[in-house]
Amino acid sequence: MDASRRQEYIDRLITNLPMLRKKMELTQKDFAGIIGMSSYSILALEKKQRKMTWNTFLSIILVFMRNEEIRQILSALNILTDELLDFIEGKNIERDKSDDLDNKKGRY
Repeated sequence: MDASRRQEYIDRLITNLPMLRKKMELTQKDFAGIIGMSSYSILALEKKQRKMTWNTFLSIILVFMRNEEIRQILSALNILTDELLDFIEGKNIERDKSDDLDNKKGRY
């Protein structure tokens, strides 16, 4: 998955993060503790004052995926897609590695 595609997923999540967190009945402080961040960091993400990293995105998705209602919402919002599930499950890793190898050898 390339950087622009990852950013699309991040942007969709950031837009919906406050609503999803509230649906799980979590305060910013509680949510921050679950994913190992400060509540200030969650506030900054929700206000779009801080950029979300791919690792933070994945941490948040893994928390949200444990709740069936949120999982369905993520799918409806086109955040939890087959492509993302394949990435999380490691199904793209071998292809990604071979693509990297081909690029290093000058094959495109």
